[in-house]
Formats: sequence, C-alpha cells, structure tokens
Amino acid sequence: MPSFKLQIIALILSCFVYSSCSKDYIPEKRIISDFESTNGVDNIDLTKEYDVVIYGATAAGIIAAVEVKKSGKSVLLIKPSNTALGGISTNGLGITDIHDTNILGGLTRTFYHRIKEYYSSSQNWFVGSAGGYKKYFQNGDIMLWFEPKAAQFVFRDIILENQIPILNNERLDLQNGILKNSIHTIESIRMESGLKIKGKIFIDTSYEGDLMAKSGISYTYGRESNSLYKELFNGVRRMSNNDRNQFPEGVKYLGNGLPSYISGNGTADKKIQAFCFRMCLTNVDHNRRDIEKPFDYNEEDYHLLFEYLKTHDANTFFDLMPLPNGKTDSNNLGPISTDYVGQNYNYPDGDYAERELIVANHKRYQIGLLWTLANHPKVPEKIRDFYKQWGLSKDEFVENNNWPNQLYIREGRRMISDYVMTENNCTGKVIAENPIALADYAMDSHIVQRYVDTNGNVKNEGRYMLETPNPYPIDYRSIVPKKSECTNLLVPICLSASRVAYSSIRMEPVYMTLGQVSAVAAILALDNNIPVQDLSYDTLRNTLLEKKMVVGQK
Repeated sequence: MPSFKLQIIALILSCFVYSSCSKDYIPEKRIISDFESTNGVDNIDLTKEYDVVIYGATAAGIIAAVEVKKSGKSVLLIKPSNTALGGISTNGLGITDIHDTNILGGLTRTFYHRIKEYYSSSQNWFVGSAGGYKKYFQNGDIMLWFEPKAAQFVFRDIILENQIPILNNERLDLQNGILKNSIHTIESIRMESGLKIKGKIFIDTSYEGDLMAKSGISYTYGRESNSLYKELFNGVRRMSNNDRNQFPEGVKYLGNGLPSYISGNGTADKKIQAFCFRMCLTNVDHNRRDIEKPFDYNEEDYHLLFEYLKTHDANTFFDLMPLPNGKTDSNNLGPISTDYVGQNYNYPDGDYAERELIVANHKRYQIGLLWTLANHPKVPEKIRDFYKQWGLSKDEFVENNNWPNQLYIREGRRMISDYVMTENNCTGKVIAENPIALADYAMDSHIVQRYVDTNGNVKNEGRYMLETPNPYPIDYRSIVPKKSECTNLLVPICLSASRVAYSSIRMEPVYMTLGQVSAVAAILALDNNIPVQDLSYDTLRNTLLEKKMVVGQK
C-alpha cells in the first residue's frame, strides 16, 4: 500500500489538474434536483391489469421496464417508499465493477454508451475536460466511471423518452401483500396503503427480494457451508494478518461487544457482509460542503479507530477514486473504514422499521467517521489536515443534503430455485446449460464480523477477493422460482445463487442485464400463455441475441 505521503502528493497533483479549470466551475448549470420524483407519465391507471408489474425501481428495474415498453406491452414500475430511483447506480457507485466490457450488450450497453455521450458535451464538465480524463477514452463507445448525477440525467431521459409509468411511495404489505391462485400464480399485490396492483407477470428487481419472499418462494441469506454445494470459499473465512483489511496485532477492544470465538472456516451462519454508502466527495473549493458533526454523534462508535491510531500510522480510511469534475467514488478500504461491520445482520428479513433504523445508523456512523477523521483531537493532526480538504459535493443529491439516497445493499435474500449458481460456475468447473448473461467480476466479500482472538487482539473475518478466470454464464433457471412455488415471477437481483457465487454476480451491470432478460422472458411467456419455467430456451436465446445481448456459449 502506498505511504500516506505518496497519497498526499498524488492528491495534490490531482487537485492541480482539477483547479486548472475551476474558474469556470458553475455547478448550478447542471443540477438535477427532482430526480427521485421522475415519472414518464402524468397519470397512472391503477384499475387496469398490467402485462408486467416490476417491483423495485433499481437500475435493473428501469431497464426491465424499458424493454417491456418497447415490446408494446403495458408495464408498471413500482418505486417503494424509502428506496432510491436507479438504486446504487445513481447513488455513488460510479466505478463500474466489470473486467471485460465485451460482456455488456443490449440496453445495459446503451446505458453506458449514453454516459459516454453525456461526458462528450462540454456543458457537463466544470473541472477539467473529457480530453484530460483517461477513463473517457478507455472503453471506446462506453464509459464506466461517472458521477451520480450523470447516471441520474441518463436514466431520467430514458424514463421520459420511453414514458415509463412509475408508482412512487407505495410498498408491499409484508403481511398480506400477495394474492395467488390455486395454480401458484400471482394475481395481484397489495400495498401498505391498501392499493391493489393487478398483473399478468411480475418481476422483483428490489435489492431486498420482498416480493419474491412474500410470494412463498424458497430463499436463504447469510453463508452456506462449503459442503452444501461442494465449494471452497463459502462460510466463515478467517483473514490473514497480511490482508490490507485486517487489523494489525495489538489493537485491543475495551468492552464486551465482540465475540471471543467464531466457528471454523467453511461453516455456515446467517451473517452478511458489511454495508456502506458510496460517497461522492470533492476537494474542489467551489463545490465542497464541509462535513458537519451529526446531531446524534456517538463517540463510542469510533473506539476501535482511536485504539488503532494509538500505535499505527494509517494510510487511508476509504478510497478516493477520481470521478469526473473533481469528485470521488469513495468506498470502504482498510481494517476500519466506512463499512459498519456487524450492524446489518437483521436487514434481509427485517421489516420496514428495522431496515430504516439500520440505514439511519449507517448514515450516522459514516458521516460521524468523516467528521471524526477531520476534527477529533484523538486523530493525529496530519490525518485531520488531510481529510479536512474533502467534503460533500454541493451539486449531488441536492434533495438529500448532498448525501446518497441509497445504502449499498451488497447482499440480502437469495432465492433457491431448481438451479443454484455456485462457486463452481464462477471458476468454470460447471457451465450453465441455459446461459442468458455473463458475469466476470471477482468473488468479492467485504468484512462480515469482528472478534477478539486468544491474545485479546481485535480481528476482522469474512473478507476475500477471488478472481474469476474468465467470464462465466448465468443460467436462466436461476432467475425463475421453482414451478411448484410460482409460475409468473422472475427474480433478476435476488437470484438463486450460493453466497460465494452471489458475491461475484452482484454487480450493477449484471443486474441490469438480468433485468432486461427477465423482461424479454416475461414478454415471451405472455405471448405464448405459458409459465415462465416452460419458456423454450432456444426461443429465449434467439430473442436475446436479436437484441444484441451477450448470453455466452451453451
């Protein structure tokens, strides 16, 4: 890892490049202030039966809705209360997790192409220019590194152009929200408000999988044992002391809030990897908003940080990956960082109130961390001086005090269908028989838990980064439930996968691609009046290829 001094030098140089055009910086020219209320129509008919109802206005949900609309079928996209339009793609994850851009096709590639077009306009550069940003040229007709508001502008245009009806601020009744008939078909879903939405086919594009779970579909969350699917890297996974995300020796925990024992490697549990907000920060004076101390700041949240700093000269506490216009995509990095470790275990199966509390606690912790690093007297002065130059971007998330609207839900529920994607798919030992899309990112887990070892030292557990040797196909059966459970539902995000396989599949461009696949499958099933499980794979494959999607080899 580079030294703290080298990082400062690099950042000073980047600041010089950014500031060279700062005199022309006028963020007011391109602020999007009402993105969350975007709608492609003025009025929605809630009495009709829709051909396809999509629950979850993530990027995958938007892509799915566009595909349905282009087919001439009727569609309704539901954006549940307290969720963000576009999901994490419009809320800070500006560095797209993909290795081989050849796996991108269809509407997913169109999205990234329109990002490139966005940055081809000089009006969208206030600091620097396209010519001075190497990621602008890196991937030809597409661009994979972008500001949150760039994704918002692109998705807003897509929604308006395609006249996508979006039902805002309604969410599923978690107790009595699903009306199914005797042949395992969803006829309608009920919202908390009592509103009933009728549809012929449903697609769950939420990060949580509520529609899937409440429809009686088999699912799981947490970590399976290695033995269940004959894997090597599932379950509990102790980390090496050489891992950059591991605490060095000598960091003590003064309390009783951490376990002193964890089960052996490869064993199952119901714990999940840590969440965080992907922050869009800037050190450009004209656009920087200083971090304010949270009103509910809790100094005890940073006890481990202070203990760590007593004996270790830390390099950095989160990424500062450079996006256009002098901004960052800032993600977790290091043994103690923006991930709020161990504070999300109840999220997958939690009710709305519990999830909202988890989100609020993550926000308090993370903003508090920023303030602590820049201001707390227990933090060395050189570190405070470094972090004081970074603040929130004034022209991002203007409706939410410049903070992202979406917590990064790295994993939640996972469906269990007739085909479970596993680590063996990711490594190429098993090849999907009915390929519909390709994934290629590493099997990637953040820290899952902390514990105290036999010497009284704090240790992290659960982190891994295991490269996949080649792009690998995802099987169609992994996005449809068992036929005995539901015949008219597709699940492209909370799909059927082991935890370790999901840690690779869970990337936004893959979600978007699977969203379009789900919509294509829904349309074909409707046209043939058959359950989604009975769809001819050859028919589906040929249709996907006609749409210039990349499905992989059989």
